[in-house]
Amino acid sequence: MASNQLQVLNALDVAKTQWYHFTAIVIAGMGFFTDSYDLFSISIVTKLLGRLYYQVPGTPKPGVLPINVNVSVSGIALCGAFAGQLFFGWLGDKLGRKKVYGITLIMMVIYSLASGFSFGHSAKAVISTLCFFRFWLGFGIGGDYPLSATIMSEYANKKTRGAFIAAVFAMQGVGILVGGIVGLIVSAGFESHYHSPSYKEDPVLSCPPNADYIWRTILMFGAVPAGLTYYWRMQMPETARYTALISKNAKKAAEDMSKVLQVDIIAEPEKLEQLDTQRQNFGLFSWEFVRIYGLRLLGTCSTWFLLDIAFYSQNLFQKDLFSSVGWLPPAQNMSAIREVYKVARAQTLIALCGTVPGYWFTVAFIDIIGRFWIQLMGFIMMSTFMLALGIPYHHWQKRAHRIGFIIMYALTFFFANFGPNSTTFIVPAEIFPARLRSTCHGISAATGRLGAIVGTFGFLYISQEKDPKQRDAGYPSGIGKKDSLILLAGLNFIGAIFTLLVPETKGKTLEEASGEVMDLDDHEVPRNSA
Repeated sequence: MASNQLQVLNALDVAKTQWYHFTAIVIAGMGFFTDSYDLFSISIVTKLLGRLYYQVPGTPKPGVLPINVNVSVSGIALCGAFAGQLFFGWLGDKLGRKKVYGITLIMMVIYSLASGFSFGHSAKAVISTLCFFRFWLGFGIGGDYPLSATIMSEYANKKTRGAFIAAVFAMQGVGILVGGIVGLIVSAGFESHYHSPSYKEDPVLSCPPNADYIWRTILMFGAVPAGLTYYWRMQMPETARYTALISKNAKKAAEDMSKVLQVDIIAEPEKLEQLDTQRQNFGLFSWEFVRIYGLRLLGTCSTWFLLDIAFYSQNLFQKDLFSSVGWLPPAQNMSAIREVYKVARAQTLIALCGTVPGYWFTVAFIDIIGRFWIQLMGFIMMSTFMLALGIPYHHWQKRAHRIGFIIMYALTFFFANFGPNSTTFIVPAEIFPARLRSTCHGISAATGRLGAIVGTFGFLYISQEKDPKQRDAGYPSGIGKKDSLILLAGLNFIGAIFTLLVPETKGKTLEEASGEVMDLDDHEVPRNSA
């Protein structure tokens, strides 16, 4: 294979880990930090929005967002991400990774800031503009998925490529953690100034008007890390694989990577032309693509779809789970500001104990164990822990067992991240040819967003308890949290089955993993294999 590989690509594949690798991880990772911060910080402030804009005077409980509003606020960014992943994934293969990368970052900065502004003071005006800006924020976030994964995969060496892409994705966990920390700091600052009583003590004073600035500050902070990395993102050269294999400019690819790797690289335009005659040039919508890559795309799409149903449904109703087991006091026993603090604390502890470690376990072991086994193990362990939570759910609600519930719940997130939440992001950036790599990753990610939308929109309804006393006003009866956890366990098991369609890429070059470059006398198609 090496004899049929361009020298510039071979130099990248065998390069020792060096400073530019870490620079690329940080630059791409800060985009993911912003992505996760923006997507998950909304769960910290939804209860506050209900108190501020949907309070009914004289009621025994604080105001809550109506179910249609809650669904919209929680899920609209995911709808934007779905569209953004498809559009920017396709555009990344047409215009280049670097150029489109800058566009997505600008959108994240602008719409993160805009999320903190609203036109008018009524509930309808505030929620409508919040949803509008968060849709376009999600659109930009969606583009960052295929581009970050593709850029990092095309920059990395073959020995530690999995760890590098996983490190970029691990910034998602850091973003969730920092979102909780920012929520703690902002709410603690306001609480020290206002000393608001609980809703039970004084419904009016429990939610001071200036608490409106809490949710705006938390959401707008997402623009900071994205803005800080824009300059460095624009200084990154286009990836050599795009420049050579798609733009057909071997000289430019060699020049760029000579500067990055600080070695002399021969351009080899004649060899590029020779290899191009051996390369498969069929399009995405062709029978040849379906025959060679169809099962792979089905595998990456189905596993990401099933994973995101479980992952996002848990994140977005975890505050209600914590309330049901007594980790969060009843809403009427807290002020609005205190409730934000408690929800942020719960998110921070889960991220610190379960979410963040799982990502970095993947970084440490993915190039040792392999993508396939980590993903299969993750799905099976998630199913196991969800069944252990769901079947004896009423056992976990007893005060003596609440800490056990939190530990078990954290372990489901640990194995989501030391498992399919990481690998479903990594593998699509490795197993498709360069000319379709960003597009196929975008399709896989967008299918995952469909799962996230199902998890977000569907489980706000499905997870509602059958007992009206245990539901918020206006919410219809669902199957309850117990049966929801059991249902999610079943979906994770199906994800383990579809993992069998995803090939192992450990230790292979991108061209070997995708079957893009073959021996000159070899026209065999790469087969799926674990």
